[in-house]
Amino acid sequence: MTTPAFRFSHLLTVQPEDIDDLDHANNVQYVRWVQDTAAAHWHTAYPPADGHTFIWVVREHRIRYHHPALLGEQLRCTTWIGEVRGAQSQRFVRIERAEDGKLLCEAETQWVLLDPQTKRPVRVTPEMVERLWGAV
Repeated sequence: MTTPAFRFSHLLTVQPEDIDDLDHANNVQYVRWVQDTAAAHWHTAYPPADGHTFIWVVREHRIRYHHPALLGEQLRCTTWIGEVRGAQSQRFVRIERAEDGKLLCEAETQWVLLDPQTKRPVRVTPEMVERLWGAV
């Protein structure tokens, strides 16, 4: 299956509460940013006002840290969907410093789609894939 070219991006600014004892963003913040970026993409493709109530949960995160993010820096978080199989979806996220495009972090996450009532996995539909792979 070919990964589509569409990428979803949003910006964030490193806040004082993101900073650790080494004076850069704590690694835990990157995990939060990865998850927040995935949620922002999903909610753009499927706005909550449209009544979509599916739940995505993380099965596995793989994160590679390249360079630190510092207080006040603006970061560009970019995500796209990879392989989709059954109830699982592969998602990639890149976090770059917006000013110069320097790569700070790369992540690959396996997500599982759950039914909101039963909390059991449900198949990702072709329509969902099409909306996530399309421009939003």
